[in-house]
Amino acid sequence: MCPLTIRPATAADLPALATIYRCARAFMAAAGNPTQWGTTNPPMATLERDIRRGQLFVVCDGDTPCGAFALVPGDDPTYGVIDGAWRSDAPYATIHRLAGDGSRHGVFDAAVSFAASRYPHLRIDTHQDNHPMRTLIPRAGFVYCGVIHVEDDTPRLAYERLPDPV
Repeated sequence: MCPLTIRPATAADLPALATIYRCARAFMAAAGNPTQWGTTNPPMATLERDIRRGQLFVVCDGDTPCGAFALVPGDDPTYGVIDGAWRSDAPYATIHRLAGDGSRHGVFDAAVSFAASRYPHLRIDTHQDNHPMRTLIPRAGFVYCGVIHVEDDTPRLAYERLPDPV
């Protein structure tokens, strides 16, 4: 089995991205989390915007995309208000829309490793019912900081990973 690789997504990846996110939504629903992404999130327009901004990445098994995530540097307005407290106000990047098609293990770890190599201070959030992510996120060195609310005002559990001390 070859190691997973990561590259910027392109418009040519949109069909594969549609499959990845469809598989992820089905997995989430089957695992007791049918509402976080519903049946249509993330919308194609969001993925297209992420691609134009250079913020969407595909995780590949050989040449085949099997996962995807957005890596968004800078302040995230969704994280401006938290019921809790962030551990640091230093500049950070946020991992959003992290998903795999289920064909390979290690998509989450590959994405976090890639993100941390570019932005050592990271934030991420997930739905209360997303138990797989709630297990993976702390294992990757993120610390729970509190609850934020996304655009539709639903709550998310918010986590932060600080750079390793030098």
